[in-house]
Amino acid sequence: MAKTFQEALDFRHACKIFDETQKISESDIRTILEAGRKAPSSFGMEAWKFLVITNEELKAKLRPLCWDQVQITSASHVVVLLAGIENVKPQSGVPKQRFERREMPQEKLDFYLDLYADHLKETLSSDANIYAWTARQTYIAAANMMNMAAVLGIDSCPIEGLDKRAVEELLALDTTKYQLSMVLPFGYRLNEQSSQLRLDFDEVVEFIE
Repeated sequence: MAKTFQEALDFRHACKIFDETQKISESDIRTILEAGRKAPSSFGMEAWKFLVITNEELKAKLRPLCWDQVQITSASHVVVLLAGIENVKPQSGVPKQRFERREMPQEKLDFYLDLYADHLKETLSSDANIYAWTARQTYIAAANMMNMAAVLGIDSCPIEGLDKRAVEELLALDTTKYQLSMVLPFGYRLNEQSSQLRLDFDEVVEFIE
């Protein structure tokens, strides 16, 4: 059942085990993935890719590489978020394509390409630096997906506890192009939600006047 955004925030939690008998509909999983696709990204580069796993044998192989967490095999769908590497490099030609979508004059296009390359000079200096930058952006997409799922009454659990290299090898990733950022299972909770624990508003928010 669809919820208001505030209700979704109260509903969402890191679900530790999903009901294996319940599957997410094609329509709902596409709505969740669309929320990820429409997430904001630095310079509009959309430096990510989402792999959706429903194959039970593959999930079983993935689970031990993710600290044997039961969410992997009990989930309806496991979304693997990848951080882009090659496509953000100016020499790939992709940043130019991204900027050209705005149909700007050539001089403005050149300005943005120069600004991009100059502003991100250190970031783009190595694949490790690029990964640190693009992986952070996948978390924005992940938050969008988790919140959209919660609106739909669907649970999720972001997973960082994993062997990055082993998962990349299992999925046969070309790590010069994409690297693993996180694994994000979706499904329906088996147990009641635990109490949501958060710091008080005034502890985390400070208004500067």
